[in-house]
Amino acid sequence: MAATTTTTGRGANGRPAPRLRTRRPRRPHSVNRPRRSPLLTVLTALVLIYSLVPLVWLAINATKTQAGLFDSFGLWFDGDFALWSNISDTLTYDDGVFVRWLFNTLLYVVVGAGGATFLAVLGGYALAKFQFPGKRAVFAVVIGAVAVPGTALAVPTFLMFSEMGLTNTPWAVIIPSLISPFGLYLMWVFAADAIPVELLEAARIDGASELRTFFRVSLPMLAPGIVTVLLFTMVATWNNYFLPLIMIKDPDWYPLTLGLNAWNAQASTAGGEAIFHLVITGSLLTILPLVVAFLLLQRYWQSGLAAGSVKE
Repeated sequence: MAATTTTTGRGANGRPAPRLRTRRPRRPHSVNRPRRSPLLTVLTALVLIYSLVPLVWLAINATKTQAGLFDSFGLWFDGDFALWSNISDTLTYDDGVFVRWLFNTLLYVVVGAGGATFLAVLGGYALAKFQFPGKRAVFAVVIGAVAVPGTALAVPTFLMFSEMGLTNTPWAVIIPSLISPFGLYLMWVFAADAIPVELLEAARIDGASELRTFFRVSLPMLAPGIVTVLLFTMVATWNNYFLPLIMIKDPDWYPLTLGLNAWNAQASTAGGEAIFHLVITGSLLTILPLVVAFLLLQRYWQSGLAAGSVKE
């Protein structure tokens, strides 16, 4: 509560002067003292609950047996804790095909997402720091490519790869994953603000080649943006479902998304075995690498998103 002071005295005619009250000015809200909003707090709590409930449901039901999934409440544990046996059965079911799908997914992520990040860094740096004819046209093409959804290009890509004989091979998933228009645009914007032109000119005056300037001067300054683009491309490739669905028919080259869907569809096939507990446990194992990657790279990701937001 703001403090008040009272001033008293006597006027020229000897009568008491009116009492004057002065109030201390309230301190304005700042970054350290933000304005509290109950509505915003409630909305944030609802979004948090909406985001965490599926993860909690997945973690709880991964501890249940096949029968326990139908005999117990979905958001509480069953009497039989079967997490470790479920993990063992998931890794060994059908001659350990889940492990094969995991290695396939890692291959697509390392080569596809890693290559997409590398190409986005090179392209974004060149577009941000070099002038050449047709730069505006390239910008328009990149923006247009960002606006086109990947599913719209899946069928033309399949027809082109079918003519080239690349369908049903890992290249049918890796090559399209190498192109990330959003990652290119993000690195373009980040490199434009993160690398001072004066620093590049100083390196060139000292006799450094463009390649050495990029790797020794520019690349360390682009680290937050590189991590941000890597996370986006990694999540997109890890969760990719539609492209492998139309490109790959051999189960030995399935990623985890297609493999778990095939396990889930077994219950609806003639003579198929229902293994919903293994599907749930496999889904839990599938998201763990993404959670670990976000936790380890969180500080770089946050700094990458905030870079360039304040103009000096």
